[in-house]
Amino acid sequence: MTEANYRGRFAPTPSGEMHVGNARTALIAWLDARSRGGTFVLRMEDIDGPRCKPHFYDLILEDLRWLGIDWDEGPDVGGPYGPYVQSLRLADYDEALKRLEARGLLYPCYCSRAELLAVASAPHGLASEGPAYPGTCRHLTDEERRERERKKSPSLRFRLPDRAVAFEDGAAGPQRFAPGAGGDFVVRRADGIVSYQLAVVVDDAAMAITDVVRGADLLDSTPRQLFLFEALGLNAPRYAHVPLLCGPDGKRLAKRHGALSIRALRERGVRPEQVVGAIAAVSGLHDRPEPIAARELIAGFRLEKVPKEPVVVDEAWIAGLTGG
Repeated sequence: MTEANYRGRFAPTPSGEMHVGNARTALIAWLDARSRGGTFVLRMEDIDGPRCKPHFYDLILEDLRWLGIDWDEGPDVGGPYGPYVQSLRLADYDEALKRLEARGLLYPCYCSRAELLAVASAPHGLASEGPAYPGTCRHLTDEERRERERKKSPSLRFRLPDRAVAFEDGAAGPQRFAPGAGGDFVVRRADGIVSYQLAVVVDDAAMAITDVVRGADLLDSTPRQLFLFEALGLNAPRYAHVPLLCGPDGKRLAKRHGALSIRALRERGVRPEQVVGAIAAVSGLHDRPEPIAARELIAGFRLEKVPKEPVVVDEAWIAGLTGG
């Protein structure tokens, strides 16, 4: 299948080393774009400056290339929709906030900083934010707001419309979220940092992204993003949320699985074909657990081959990958 107007992307956060779970998502997103004859975009989501480090930025580029994943547009190769680094796109986010504010869709929130710490970086599901926001500051009077502002600078929250959201997910199938899922959400923190939810919407629209293939941990963030696309008068992409790769403990592979970082595997002398082959075998993309180059998977790739449930790898799989 060829879709000349297909524009996919991979948007990592340079806050740590890329691990096998990240690499699997990147590989599937890349294969989806390449198998459709589309354009693949790399974007660095470094909006939360204190968490992001330049050496991780460089390492991600090295790791992706080592795996055989390339891109048509990105921070190092440029393209017509740059810059491809969020920290260089702040003016776009400010403009979006002004548009939302002009429509009366934002309100100041004076709740504790502890509640808001994680909102700028890509969340691993809304559950990572804690309980749904109860709307504490939504109906404050002007006087109450002035009083609170004397004590604390506010964040800005988006007024979530009181209606359900339904969409067809390319990997997870039909989705429906009840009204108010997660509650009104932060689009700008009290310290001025714009949230992941707003930045990703503005960027995907500005870069003409048509298809987003990402991990299932972001599935429940999609209604928020769809509401923002609508409020800003922007076209939303199609979404496909692929189940996560989990360790023997049943938890998603993450930075805590240090031995499974791509850098660690490279330093142990593991070949990229071994990593790609191991990922492909447990992801339904190759019928044998043997080394294979990423480009060799393009011709036979179909998103529907990817398992519908989280993939749990065992110690033997990890040992085979790491040579342990």
